[in-house]
Formats: sequence, structure tokens, C-alpha cells
Amino acid sequence: VSVVANAIRRSRAGLADPNRPIGSFLFLGPTGVGKTELARSLAAFLFDDERSMVRIDMSEYQEKISVSRLIGAPPGYVGYDEGGQLTETVRRRPYSVVLLDEVEKAHPDVFNTLLQLLDDGRLTDGQGRTVDFSNVVLIMTSNLPGEPGDFFRPEFVNRIDDIVRFRPLTEADLVSIVDIQLAGLGTRLAERRLSLVVTDEAKEALAAKGFDPAFGARPLKRLIQREIGDRLALAVLEGRYLEGDTVTVDIEPDLSLSPPGETDGDKAVDNSEGSGETAEQMPEAATRTFVLR
Repeated sequence: VSVVANAIRRSRAGLADPNRPIGSFLFLGPTGVGKTELARSLAAFLFDDERSMVRIDMSEYQEKISVSRLIGAPPGYVGYDEGGQLTETVRRRPYSVVLLDEVEKAHPDVFNTLLQLLDDGRLTDGQGRTVDFSNVVLIMTSNLPGEPGDFFRPEFVNRIDDIVRFRPLTEADLVSIVDIQLAGLGTRLAERRLSLVVTDEAKEALAAKGFDPAFGARPLKRLIQREIGDRLALAVLEGRYLEGDTVTVDIEPDLSLSPPGETDGDKAVDNSEGSGETAEQMPEAATRTFVLR
């Protein structure tokens, strides 16, 4: 993150080359470690909108003809009026983060086009228009092990501002990611005037069950959706939570989560003092505990 931040500071201070992109980076690391998420967060921070991130899957550009899809077909060819996926998008949204995902899968001719972009901060599309990339942050990702020079040509590697290596996630990292994932769920619940509280024990149990070194944080996201999101959705639709309720997610004493698909323990328990009624019987807002078994 500090490497990317330094490039942004140079640009904001007017010390960066005005004829090149704000920054160009190669993100290396296994799947699910946050490469795309960092690009998305950067777009939201710089341009106040995650939609300012333009993601292009480079596995779709493995053929020689793929270059015309990026910059647009030349006159007389099919698709001439449509423009290229890369050039037309940046022409319409010049302030953006461009993410070239799995760049190693692209055809060698695509890399020749990227050399011009990295060198001059501009590309000429199929219609002869010059597209300015000087207000773009260019991020390329790769899952390749080893050194970049073992696969990419030296002239390509030499034009990249920085190479950022992402280490595999640890179980401790996932505890922090649990907070990030739950924050999004909490925001959506707040739109229904419900508050979400998750105990530390529940967070640790989610991180432990969602930890998979081979796939990074993606299994954790699916786990939270299955164990909390899906079951809370059912409870909300059944009217078991009222506006103003605080939903507390906890675990049973054995620190285990319920098996996938089990919903017997989904019912809310009213923790309000002096009342033994269920959530369905309570007309007033209360704190209700959602137990993960």
C-alpha cells in the first residue's frame, strides 16, 4: 500500500512525469490475497467512486487480433465505430484506475501496445484519436510464481514503476478481513434500521473456518454469506427482526459453527431484561442474539 501511496503523493505534489500514467504497478501474488480489492479501494479513494475502476480480463486477449479489441478496429473492419475496450473507456472516463487482470495471459502483441502506454502515457485508437492516460493509475496483476523477468520481457518490466508482491494470507489476517466483510453487511442491515453486532468469538470462529491458504479470502466471503447473510435474510423476511433491533451474532460454547445449510438454530433470542418472549411476539425493538452453532 505504501508503494502505491508514494506514487499518488508524487502526482499530487506535481513531481511526477506529466507524460506518463500517475503510477504503473505489477501486483504479484496468489489468488484471493487482495490485489483486486486494493485497486477497487484506490479508485474509491482517488475518485470517490468504485466504478472508476476499469477491470479488463486479459485472459480474453490471448489471440493476435486481440490488440484491435483493446484500442479499436482500424477503418474498414467490423467494430470500427465502437472503439476499443481500453481506449474508449479511458476516453470517456479519463480519471480512473485501470486493472489488467492476469496480464501474463495476454498475447505478446498486447504487451507491445502496453509499452507505448507505459512510456508515453497515451494510446492512439483505431479511429486515429489520441487517448490520454496521464490521469490513470495502471495496475496489472499476475499469479505467476518466481521473478517477473522469468516471464515478462525486460523492456516491459523496466517500464513499470513498481512491482508489489502480495504474501499469502494468514489466519490472523482473516480476522481483520472478517471485520471488512461484516461492515458491508452491517451497512445493508442499517438500511432496514437494524444494527449488527458480532462478538469477537464469532469473528475468530468465522476466520478459522474460512481460512484456506490456497484460495485466500474468497472462501471466507462465501462462508459469511452462507452462515450469516442467508440465514439473516430468511429471518428478516419472516419478520423475526423489527426495525430498531440490534442483531448480535454469537457462537455456542463449543466454538463451532453450524454445518452448511443447517437453519434450526437461526431463531432470534430476545436478550432484553425481564422478558422471556420470542422475537416474533415482541412488538418493541430489542437486542436479539443470532447464534452460530
